[in-house]
Amino acid sequence: MKNAILALADGTIFEGGALGFEGETVGEVVFNTAMTGYQEILTDPSYKGQMVTMTCSQIGNYGVSREDVESRRVWVEGFIVKESSRRPSNWRADQSLDAYLKAARVVGIEGLDTRALTRHLRDAGSQQGFISHVNLDPRRAVEQARSAPGIIGRDLVAEVTCAERYEWKDGSGVWTPDGTVPAGCRGRPFRVVAYDFGVKHNILRRLVDVGCAVTVVPASTPAAVVKAMNPDGLVFSNGPGDPEGVPYAIEAVRQLIGWRPILGICLGHQILGLAMGLQTYKLKFGHHGGNHPVMDLRSRKVEITAQNHNFSVRVPNGQGNGGGQGSGPSVVETDLGRVAISHRSLNDDSVEGMVSLDHPVLSVQYHPEASPGPHDSSYLFEQFAQMMEKHHA
Repeated sequence: MKNAILALADGTIFEGGALGFEGETVGEVVFNTAMTGYQEILTDPSYKGQMVTMTCSQIGNYGVSREDVESRRVWVEGFIVKESSRRPSNWRADQSLDAYLKAARVVGIEGLDTRALTRHLRDAGSQQGFISHVNLDPRRAVEQARSAPGIIGRDLVAEVTCAERYEWKDGSGVWTPDGTVPAGCRGRPFRVVAYDFGVKHNILRRLVDVGCAVTVVPASTPAAVVKAMNPDGLVFSNGPGDPEGVPYAIEAVRQLIGWRPILGICLGHQILGLAMGLQTYKLKFGHHGGNHPVMDLRSRKVEITAQNHNFSVRVPNGQGNGGGQGSGPSVVETDLGRVAISHRSLNDDSVEGMVSLDHPVLSVQYHPEASPGPHDSSYLFEQFAQMMEKHHA
């Protein structure tokens, strides 16, 4: 196996073996705690600008299947694992993880101590990193990591969004328990416009499952264009990077709040917060994985959720950032009315959901569509459908 090196901006060096496409790459190094779902992670546009460390010790056991992609291509800047399985065991597999990374031209590294790397990122925070298969000089590698552009303030959405609008018609199909659309969701002719800030396919599938005819539009689509389409509801999708890096999206969302029912997911949730006059901030090491506990403060129900984000919504006076798990939702005043903080992380108490008390708006920081991850939160798509049904009654 060819040698490889990973350098972090703080000067930390990890040595290992080459994985994937031979070359060099830079990006912000984060860790993901999911044990499976690596293909969905690789193809999640939210990871644009980042290199992903998988905390699970062996990755690639079940290979790669063309059916499991979450977007049109692989988006991660680099991939870091303890051990990559060279002999996948799965009847659905089309190729190995290593072959998949080579075909996608993704530079990776394996054989390093990912537990030590994860602990370091947890303590020191996510930071820029550099992987090389071709030049193993540690000093040069650290300099490359330090000179790499960060994600704060960058418009990464423009790099992942679709070029033009399109219709999405596929539901979950065979992935539902009986292979059909849920019976309670048939016959609803809801027309939904989904802003593509880096949308995952499974968000679109879930919308179809609850009876939506979905049109996906580019992130830069003006509010006036969407209003002319006259949909029944709006979805603001997940996506990569800093929500403050997409001011055009914030302005469009601000003009659409209160006009039609809205569901915001991940970056869409953060953009909604900014559009309403709240603030966002960068987390120390982000939330990435399929096992994050979140409490719905309205019902006291705890959901195990899939998450992938580096920024979070901050509410005034810390009302959403501490001391709230033992009480109900806190209500804050925004530029566009009252907002209830409906969900919180049980790991760090950060804001995980908002509900407007004056407009039909529901948003969550995590991923109710999963893929990969648990399905505890899939009911939120049904709540969005009910919101549209009530609004248009």
